[in-house]
Amino acid sequence: MREHDLTFDAMGSHVRLLIGEPPAGADLPAAAEAAAGARRFVQDFDAALSRFRPGSELCALNEDPRERVPASPLLRRAVRAGVEAAELSGGLVDPTLVGEIERVGYVDSRADSRWRQLAVDEEAGEVLRPVGLRFDTGGSGKGLAADLVAARLRGYPRFVVDCGGDIRIGGAGALTWPYEVFVEHPLSGARAHLIRLGFGGIATSGLNVRIWRDAEGRYVHHLLDPATGEPAWTGLVGATALGDTALEAETRAKAALLSGAVEGRRVLAEKGGLVVHDDGTVETVGPIALVPASAPEELEPAEAAA
Repeated sequence: MREHDLTFDAMGSHVRLLIGEPPAGADLPAAAEAAAGARRFVQDFDAALSRFRPGSELCALNEDPRERVPASPLLRRAVRAGVEAAELSGGLVDPTLVGEIERVGYVDSRADSRWRQLAVDEEAGEVLRPVGLRFDTGGSGKGLAADLVAARLRGYPRFVVDCGGDIRIGGAGALTWPYEVFVEHPLSGARAHLIRLGFGGIATSGLNVRIWRDAEGRYVHHLLDPATGEPAWTGLVGATALGDTALEAETRAKAALLSGAVEGRRVLAEKGGLVVHDDGTVETVGPIALVPASAPEELEPAEAAA
């Protein structure tokens, strides 16, 4: 099946789109045109919802002195996604830890359950939160973007939307000809596993990216324990999760990594996934379709989930 393949930079990472050509007679734009439209959407999403862009709508929300702030449909959906991620993870994926993540040094490109104070009034078109409570799309943004692009591609026979490793796969053709997703080992960079997937989301959270030394020389990273506001060291260095959507997969992956091995297995058990222990051991969990190690590597993979 012929597919259009487009890669570009957005949201501080690489975005890749694979879109199968629509069947003859279908009332759909060509795959290249659909990809161009999806690219514009992702770039607009990034411009509106990045906390690293002073002129973004998200920064305007965080600086607004009112408790009720008028917000675009996109920002309202992003806030709902952040709350959904917090609810699914029991507060481990908390979209209100902006101050804490800035304090550990990530300032550019569960204790008090502050996320429970976020709300969206769709009828009024407003976001509600206590004055001074800041919101960040970091825990849910790429997954949400992948899902919103996938919605735009409904009707195409086969597609992948990869937003920085948060991947959404769809199309009737992918059910009979699944994609094979390369999962990178966070310590070695080698292939941890190859996963066959024909529908839904897959995402990886790991300590191999966004890790640095703070002013005292300590290693720190961007995945914080909400109970302490400090980087979480749980005995896991990576987790990959499946989900019905990219947002769900992203949330489950982060929750598993932040939970540690025992609770992480429970988080992944229903939809499937894998964890990587800090000694490098890879452990699969729940229902997951692995490609045999002897499978030829030239099988078409989606972008590595990392």
